[in-house]
Amino acid sequence: MECVEQHVIRTLFSRAMSDMYRKEVPQYGTLLDLVDEVNSTTLAANPDLLASLKKNNELARISEERHGAIRLGTAAELQTMRELFAVMGMYPVGYYDLSIADLPVHATAFRPVSDMDLKKNPFRIFTSLLRTELIDDPEIRHMAEHILASRSIFTPRVRELIAINSDKGGLSLIQAKEFVHEALETFRWHDKAITSLEQHHLLEQVHPLIADVVCFKGPHINHLTPRTLDIGTIQQKMYERGLNPKAIIEGPPERSVPILLRQTSFKALDEAIYFPTQQGNEVKGTHKARFGEIEQRGIALTPKGKALYENLLNQVRLNIIPSLDGSNSAEYYQVLQDQFLAFPDSLDEMMKQGLVYLEYHATEKGIQHAGTILNNNVINLISDGFLEYTPIIYEDFLPISAAGIFTSNLGDNNPHSVLASGNQQVFEESLGVQVRDPFDLYATRENESLTTSLKKIGLASIEISSD
Repeated sequence: MECVEQHVIRTLFSRAMSDMYRKEVPQYGTLLDLVDEVNSTTLAANPDLLASLKKNNELARISEERHGAIRLGTAAELQTMRELFAVMGMYPVGYYDLSIADLPVHATAFRPVSDMDLKKNPFRIFTSLLRTELIDDPEIRHMAEHILASRSIFTPRVRELIAINSDKGGLSLIQAKEFVHEALETFRWHDKAITSLEQHHLLEQVHPLIADVVCFKGPHINHLTPRTLDIGTIQQKMYERGLNPKAIIEGPPERSVPILLRQTSFKALDEAIYFPTQQGNEVKGTHKARFGEIEQRGIALTPKGKALYENLLNQVRLNIIPSLDGSNSAEYYQVLQDQFLAFPDSLDEMMKQGLVYLEYHATEKGIQHAGTILNNNVINLISDGFLEYTPIIYEDFLPISAAGIFTSNLGDNNPHSVLASGNQQVFEESLGVQVRDPFDLYATRENESLTTSLKKIGLASIEISSD
């Protein structure tokens, strides 16, 4: 049997999921059209950006780029989901504690890990696991756990195909297409709940996110996110297209050199849900969870850079918390902009301070002078024209930003206090493996590019900085 490459399955799956979500949430189609329009306009007005994307083989991935998000209820669901994503070459990267924002979940991101796979298709799924231990009321906690234990979110056939993939080391093209069809059923929206309306209300009162996880047949995709090159313009134009954007853009402020991740969304709508009754009929209710998100990705930060980012963001949040109704958005943006003046907005300066991850390349001049170059300091090699560099894109998520997106779309204006801290060990026990450290992935890519470039210019070792 000839096995199809994992990135092919990933592309089939991401496109099928996008088509499904467009049918389920028509506003998502409007959002995709808007993102395509803004990206085209941005590239036409920025030839340097277009040239850079082409040079680094990044242009094709812009239109393909998506991420989604799901919420799971049990360790068993999480372990099978890990096996499902592995079929597509997506692996757990990073640990996210969302209890810091009063959300009773922790999470990881399933994504490709190699540079080549990311360029072929960077599709990723932010996957949260409900922490039922954070439900204080023992009766409600037991009810939630009993409901979750009684459901099965995977089709029998997709389980069989996961096993075939594990045994054979892959799937044929026919099997891959069947796998995509079967896997989509797990993420499909269902307007019929598996709990009563009263149970939904009880869980919703504890936290709306708990109701979203527990009350349905499966972990419906709660949003899909295309990548834009100009999120500020998207935020403004959503109003013009009849979409209702959240109050602020999450993440760092607008900058000359984007860092990490900026995110916004149109708000979730109330959707009709039918709840079973003891009499065997149904009663109509509503649920709010699904929305459309947009992201703009910037440069990956080193631990030093990430620490500076988090410190500045914490200072912002000590001064002002953005209101869900947008009443203090202008003030929030001003405080954010002022605080982040302390973060260099020059790629050269960020490189010199060791704040960002970079991919190094030998120049034609460097290759021509191979064997004659005596300098072994990276900054000097760059200034002498022997090496050049390009930014490594941030491929992961930000817990505060994710929490901000979730909170604005849960239909809840009454904050719930979740007294907890992260527990990566417990999450990894539920997952069945350790998550990969995103810093290690970025550092490996940077180091490998530097080693390759040095060989091309005839050097074996180097000093990373002049500090």
